[in-house]
Amino acid sequence: MEIKVMIADDHKMIREGIKQLLELDENISVVGMASDGEECLSFLKDLSPDVLLLDINMPNKNGLEVLEEIKNQDIDVKVIILTVHNEVDYLLRAVEIGVDGYILKDSGSAELINAILMVMNGESYIQPDMIPMLNSKMVIRNTDKEKINNLTKRELEVLILVSEGMFNKEIADKLEISERTVKNHISNIFKKIDVADRTQAAVFAIKNSLIHI
Repeated sequence: MEIKVMIADDHKMIREGIKQLLELDENISVVGMASDGEECLSFLKDLSPDVLLLDINMPNKNGLEVLEEIKNQDIDVKVIILTVHNEVDYLLRAVEIGVDGYILKDSGSAELINAILMVMNGESYIQPDMIPMLNSKMVIRNTDKEKINNLTKRELEVLILVSEGMFNKEIADKLEISERTVKNHISNIFKKIDVADRTQAAVFAIKNSLIHI
């Protein structure tokens, strides 16, 4: 069965180079190429590829935003992120959204073709040397999740207000509780999330998407 592949990358030379490499394999056909995120989403609906090779850095929606749209619109395509980014945060975000594969642009064509075949078989493919980083990051993420789950609803409210830069009196007025109660909540929060001050608490809240900056 021929595998229909689409390539989304804002560099023409990279798109054409990948197309030539892939089409050396008689089972793969490149059915379309897009140069930005909006174009990619538009072409996906018209071309219905089996696999999308998706760059992260693109104008008019980056690759992660395109991936989110694909999931939100329930578009039936396997997505492999093909990127220069070997930072684990990009990988972690892609995995959270539901990517099928993640491979770096310095990989060989044999590895890319192997990744395409694996995702077509319903498996996921992550660049092997990035897996240990992903695992360690997941452990940290899970630890943070446990800390958040240990907070009461009121403590979570107070943490968010502290992270937004509010003073104890302002928090007390907003929540209609005493300043003393606010102090007690903050003391408990610091212990539970293992931070020493308001700045560290704010960093924790931002890192765990409790607030957005």
